Amino acid sequence: MPNHGFLILDKPTGISSAKAVSDVKRLLKCKKIGHGGTLDPLASGVLPLAIGEATKAFDYVASSIKEYRFTVTFGQERDTDDAEGQVTAETDLLPTRDALLAALPSFTGAIMQTPPAYSALKIDGERAYKRARAGEQVVMTPRPVEVHALMLAPLPEGPALAATFTVRCGKGTYVRSLARDIARKVNSLGYVSMLRRTEVGRFRETDAISLDKLAELVHTPALFGAWVPLELALDDIPAIELDPQQTLRLRQGQAVHVESAEGRVVARSNGRVAALADVRQGMLRPVRVFNINEGD
Repeated sequence: MPNHGFLILDKPTGISSAKAVSDVKRLLKCKKIGHGGTLDPLASGVLPLAIGEATKAFDYVASSIKEYRFTVTFGQERDTDDAEGQVTAETDLLPTRDALLAALPSFTGAIMQTPPAYSALKIDGERAYKRARAGEQVVMTPRPVEVHALMLAPLPEGPALAATFTVRCGKGTYVRSLARDIARKVNSLGYVSMLRRTEVGRFRETDAISLDKLAELVHTPALFGAWVPLELALDDIPAIELDPQQTLRLRQGQAVHVESAEGRVVARSNGRVAALADVRQGMLRPVRVFNINEGD
């Protein structure tokens, strides 16, 4: 398998993202690996992994837009806003399909959202979840997030014990908070009982490979079917070919003169990615340099 590129893991429930990455690192015997967008142990789905020099391209490949499918169970609120938490409040009031549909526009577009107390956000330099686990009363500050689309799955008439939604949202959106707030909006209480990420930028659920399948294919050519080469991941960015001298200067952090339209480009040398760079007034300046040698 090549040394630089992306593998789209279908993270199972029950393990952390860090454990999933550790398992992949062991299976592939790779030295450098990173992941984009942590998933809680309760959550499953798309976890893009960057391997080798591809770790430098994460910010340009893994778009901030993500898609999730999640189920809200009504009648209880929990301290973690998901099924792993302790019950903090209960109600007999359950929402109807019409009430849920009427509530959705309130959570679409630019909205203010209060993150869960059990989150990795820092308060005075310490993770909020550590303070919450220590028994502190954690007060989270509302912040702006972007919800691009929010849809309710088909639901029978009458009071609903649970409902499933699909959401497309921007960076920093907490689905657990969204579930909690939807339930409150319809005069009920609720928590996330199922959460699956189905998309991260260009990486989709259909591209993902499970840990079990990865272990099965790791020493076979079939693994290439799950591999996204760095060149392919960057193929929506205009490319410019450089000669060896230009490439050397660029890798040394120097600007080079080029005949190209202005903006972000992928600088290539002999067909291999050399750098992500910006063209301004005819000068190409490196943004991220990739140290990929022939044969990598």
